[in-house]
Amino acid sequence: MTTLPITRMTLYKHGVGFFERRAPVDGDEVSLSFRVEEMNDILKSLTAVDRGDGQVLGVDYATLQSREERLAGCSIRLGDGRSLRDLLISLRGRRVELRLDQGETAVGILLGLDELPDRQPVADSLVSLLQDDGGQVQTMALGRVQSVTILDERGAADLRFFLQVAQTQEDYRAVTIRLSPGAHDLAVSYLAPAPTWRVSYRLVAEPDAADGPTALLLGWGIFDNRLEEELENISLSLVAGMPISFVYDLYTPFTPERPFIEEEARTATGPVDFLGAAAAAEMPLSPAPMPGMAPAMMAESRARAPQAKMSRRDLQEATAVQTSGEALGELFQYHINTPVSVGRGQSAMVPIVAANLSYRKDLLYNGAKLAAHPVASLRLENKTGLTLERGPVTVIEGGDYVGEAVLPFTADEAEFIIPYAVELGARVREQSGASTQIYGLSLQGAYLVFEEWDIRWREYQIHNTTSRALSVLVEHPRQTNYDLFDTPEPAERTEEAYRFAVDVPARKEKTLRVQTRYLRRRQEQIERQSYVNLQRFLRQGLIDRGTHDLIATILGLLEKISDHKKRLEAIEQERRKIYEAQKQIQGNMAALSNTGKEGQMRAQYVERLEATEESLHVLGQEESQLQSEIERLEKEIQRRLEG
Repeated sequence: MTTLPITRMTLYKHGVGFFERRAPVDGDEVSLSFRVEEMNDILKSLTAVDRGDGQVLGVDYATLQSREERLAGCSIRLGDGRSLRDLLISLRGRRVELRLDQGETAVGILLGLDELPDRQPVADSLVSLLQDDGGQVQTMALGRVQSVTILDERGAADLRFFLQVAQTQEDYRAVTIRLSPGAHDLAVSYLAPAPTWRVSYRLVAEPDAADGPTALLLGWGIFDNRLEEELENISLSLVAGMPISFVYDLYTPFTPERPFIEEEARTATGPVDFLGAAAAAEMPLSPAPMPGMAPAMMAESRARAPQAKMSRRDLQEATAVQTSGEALGELFQYHINTPVSVGRGQSAMVPIVAANLSYRKDLLYNGAKLAAHPVASLRLENKTGLTLERGPVTVIEGGDYVGEAVLPFTADEAEFIIPYAVELGARVREQSGASTQIYGLSLQGAYLVFEEWDIRWREYQIHNTTSRALSVLVEHPRQTNYDLFDTPEPAERTEEAYRFAVDVPARKEKTLRVQTRYLRRRQEQIERQSYVNLQRFLRQGLIDRGTHDLIATILGLLEKISDHKKRLEAIEQERRKIYEAQKQIQGNMAALSNTGKEGQMRAQYVERLEATEESLHVLGQEESQLQSEIERLEKEIQRRLEG
């Protein structure tokens, strides 16, 4: 078997690697070994190309089964201690040729092996053989057997299969590439799980550089060799971005269940007849002073003097970066232009970025990210010509360690901010609140339409305890539909926040008040208003005198309608009482005769009934008049509103 070395490796951020193997080979097959958990990605992506004159005929690989499952149909099983004994037991009933000591041979069908008790030597066990001539059974001591030739092809095939399975590791599977005979220039590529590569940065800042504040950004790519082989002089690429990737189970054999159909009886009882049928922002801000930091020495690249500190030039000269970048649509690839060698089970760092960038310092405050204090930050523009992958960055200024941050994923030419230290000399307190203020009123039909400002405000009280003036950039969150008002113009705007520059003198306090508002509309029925509210609206200038008088008149008409409706309800209650009284009178009359005293009493009941009927008539007339008056008042209100 011939193997192929890795010549190129491309690592991604989502836990996979793309590997390329290539070498000249002779023969008709090449074997590669992969972990079982890698097989789905291998089967999804494996590509084999013969760049010479040969051909790739196919690819073989072991099925996903345990060793016992694979040997389930194999007639030969050998143990680890007594292979010859196990072989002779497994070959029972098969034709074999046994070569014995003293040059003798025996050919026939193997009957079996008669083992002696444990206290006897194994070599004294007897092998029985049914000879081809005459049917004679020959026995011999196991110790005399020098070799066994299997004359049964099935038995020989089972032995070869057992040995092939036995050499296969349970956690690994062999993939064999079948080739045409002869020489080949074979290239194999595939995708396999791999630890994600990482990146770490060093930012060496020099505020007093000749061409203005300048920082050296140095990035190192970190990767791991988890392969079962050494990587020697390979071509390495590191890809930034997020390609879509998934695991698809191609390795597990899958046999769908099918319905079971029983054989049907087809015995006819007699002749059968059939009848015939019919057919069917940008901001120039002065730099803020750097907060005081406790010095911490970094390891020096070159010892110039006993107390020498690391400089930007030292680090740049000591690190040779030979990396080129290539944009791949939504991805960005770092090509390491020098060969890379990494031992098995080891990790390595390779420099991928080295560029001098101008910067400025800011004090940024965002209470949602860090309460009470602003953060000292370096602001830079990515002029490296490369896309910067997200990773930790160590900040060094004047040779001293001053803080750490996480450099965000940054496209070429984009700005990025490195917040590296907390400015404890400045303290920020926040207060916030909300209110509602009527902006305007309008009359629409039977409704008053209110336009109201939903106002939200927040105050930032910045107290500078240092002996120097500070300029703090306060980040205030932006809210959809809310606009600034009665607020200083922001120095910058981002997608998520406004940034306000606040200059605070030494040992002084300054307050920034940010107000935002949103104009919303709501409506209320006129009948729900009061004369007190109307007077207030008039005083505030929200309505004029004509509108005030109109609404007041309508409110008066509505009050009359309300009084009439209350009287109608009272009439209805009186009518029910009269109906109950009539029902009682009629019940009493039914028990009386028309003569004598009963006749006299009956006549009195009749008079009382007539009186109730008269009352009902009067109530009916009043009800009709009230309903007419209500209709007139409603028409009057409608006429006034339309006018």
